[in-house]
Amino acid sequence: MMSLLTSIAEMFGRAPGSKPDDSAYSEGARALHDAKRTKEGKKERVAAIKAERDLHPSHKWRNRRWASILIVNALFIVSFSWDIQLIEGSLSASRVVGFHFADLNASLQVMLAFKEILINLVIGTATVLLLWWLLGGRTFCSWVCPYHLLAELGEYIHLRLTSMKLVRDMAMHRGLRTVLYIVFAGLAFGSGYTVFEAISPVGILSRAMIYGPGLALIWVVVLLLFEVFFTRRAWCRYMCPIGLTYGMVGITSPVHVTYNLENCLHEGDCRAVCLVPHVLEVTKKGYALKEDVALGPDCTRCGLCVDICPTNSLTYDVMGLNKLL
Repeated sequence: MMSLLTSIAEMFGRAPGSKPDDSAYSEGARALHDAKRTKEGKKERVAAIKAERDLHPSHKWRNRRWASILIVNALFIVSFSWDIQLIEGSLSASRVVGFHFADLNASLQVMLAFKEILINLVIGTATVLLLWWLLGGRTFCSWVCPYHLLAELGEYIHLRLTSMKLVRDMAMHRGLRTVLYIVFAGLAFGSGYTVFEAISPVGILSRAMIYGPGLALIWVVVLLLFEVFFTRRAWCRYMCPIGLTYGMVGITSPVHVTYNLENCLHEGDCRAVCLVPHVLEVTKKGYALKEDVALGPDCTRCGLCVDICPTNSLTYDVMGLNKLL
């Protein structure tokens, strides 16, 4: 229970905790940590396994995720362009084969702005809430959000420039996202206008792809350039209230990524590629309290850590179905 509360606090911006005391470990975890302290030849083993992985890199989950983003957004474009009416609307609010879908954060903004509960939004919100609870909260961020794909390209360029020492990554405080969540909710309630929807790169990109580009895309370009030259993944990691909304949905989701302590080499490659590396603090040597640990609700389930882990210590997990799958 305490580890869950800790991961929720970290989602809202609290810094990850320090290495736990030995008394906090389960018996199995303590035995594994003790064995790792005395294991010889670790450096050679890490080098050998990483060399093998580099010869045969896995991009299975990354490719599936890219395909998911492209297919979902293409369905909106094709449906509108060809007037199929399979999917109407955008990612902010839509109707899919007659069923209403509404982005949770957008719905909250609308209800706060109009100061009333709209029945269609309630229906659409309930549908989306159930869907993303089942799939795992922030799955939306990495498997559907169009800006995520752009930001991934921006991150690649940023890392190349960083390796060439042309730019530096200026980290921001993760608590900024919580502050912005409250600020935008307050602005919607006080102004009667959904201020966040006007500047959300998710909504801007979705509407631009479906209905045609507008001046709002300038803001998306500026944001992307900021991420390329100043702060890696600034929007997704430090600012986006949508991510926080879906993170809260994901607190009890049955689908998550699980970390297994036994075979982990603690080399840190998973944290290097992770969009939200604080959820992988558990992979540091001596940090796991149990043999198997489910990552916190801020995890986007993007699968980058699963792909890059050389010992399969990170895997997708479905609560209650592990023995059946």
